[in-house]
Amino acid sequence: MIESLRTTYATGVTRSYSWRKQQLEALDKLIVEHEEDLLQALHDDLGKSTAEGWLTEIGFLRSDIKHTLKHLRRWMRPKRVSQPLLAWPGKSYLQPEPLGVVLIMGAWNYPIQLLLSPLVAALAAGNCAVLKPSELADATATLLARLLPDYLDPKAIKVVTGGAETAQQLLAERFDHIMYTGGGRVGRIVMKAAAEHLTPVTLELGGKSPAVVLNDADLPTTARRIAWGKWINAGQTCIAPDYVLVDARQHDALVDELKKAIHEFFGAEADQASDYGRIVNEQHWQRLVEYLNDGTVAHGGSYEREERYIEPTILTSVTADSAVMQEEIFGPILPVLPVNNLAEAIEFIQRRDKPLALYGFSSNSSALQQLTENTHAGNQCNNDTLMFMLNPELPFGGVGPSGMGRYHGKFGFDTFSHHKALMSRPFWFDPKFRYPPYTSFKQKLLRWFS
Repeated sequence: MIESLRTTYATGVTRSYSWRKQQLEALDKLIVEHEEDLLQALHDDLGKSTAEGWLTEIGFLRSDIKHTLKHLRRWMRPKRVSQPLLAWPGKSYLQPEPLGVVLIMGAWNYPIQLLLSPLVAALAAGNCAVLKPSELADATATLLARLLPDYLDPKAIKVVTGGAETAQQLLAERFDHIMYTGGGRVGRIVMKAAAEHLTPVTLELGGKSPAVVLNDADLPTTARRIAWGKWINAGQTCIAPDYVLVDARQHDALVDELKKAIHEFFGAEADQASDYGRIVNEQHWQRLVEYLNDGTVAHGGSYEREERYIEPTILTSVTADSAVMQEEIFGPILPVLPVNNLAEAIEFIQRRDKPLALYGFSSNSSALQQLTENTHAGNQCNNDTLMFMLNPELPFGGVGPSGMGRYHGKFGFDTFSHHKALMSRPFWFDPKFRYPPYTSFKQKLLRWFS
């Protein structure tokens, strides 16, 4: 299969603007014509409501495709750069060119977006691709494997379904780039396998993304925005606020406002709410239930095994060394920890791995600037959560343990392209210089221009 993709790439068919445009338009057509099927698969896998599925997956992808089509021709053009004096006359360019055959490994929490958004970038850059959807979102993986060959060029795009063994077989092959979205443990496996072929990788891994709430924050608005970012998709979002560090003077008030926000969003019984999701499988459900013992349940805490349901939960009295504070929670449990001031919050974050996202809440722009300058994160959003994802002009990617590389918009095009350094010089200018050393003529030119 991979050899056939290399044969297709060697024909040069994927390099043309018309092919790239046609594939992107076909992908958009697939999403439009099978929107109901896709939303139903998301509901079957994760209990996602129609509104949430459209906002975070269908609408997101259509916007991504629209933005890419609008700018693609300009992205593909060679970029002129300055020419040094000693190479005059001549011209220098950066020439974008495809990488070749790439592997895209999606994640189960946003099984459509996190598989097809990288594909948008790969197609825009002119690559052939192998797609490996997550086996944990089986309904979505099965549907995409059936639909994609009917819309995209089957000689250039392949979909491979299966579990860990299939993934290992794919990783044993040589690709020109690998993009993986998921956890750090598997990310290390991917990177190790890629090293065997010196294959570059883009890893989107997540981590414990903190929210810092200072004493001058607007608490009702802060609570609503944290609650939305945390409990969308039942907390199974790589950039969801993983825990909150709040000024001790506002701790109780923030907890009360978070309770109000949960009630407003999901009602008194979240298990009856049509727009509250479920945990992807029993293994993850059991892992999350065990976290409930790591603090005092200030709100929620109920769960039901058969439905894979866990109520939106707030934990207080959580210690920094507890299990819930060691690994990314990736579920609907939110620890709220008091700190004495901004400096203590910054120190707390600095002692831990660099997160994928960081959220600061304050009315003081200087304090937010201090938070920005003294912490590291793949992405930062002040006075809101998740919203930076809506801007295609901003890159998305981790730093350190939260990942490497970036994509979205032009950044995705660049990730799946090689920007070849290109210099072109004419024949007509060929004075009889001696190489080396520099001739006296060149030395005079240099002195004159300096």
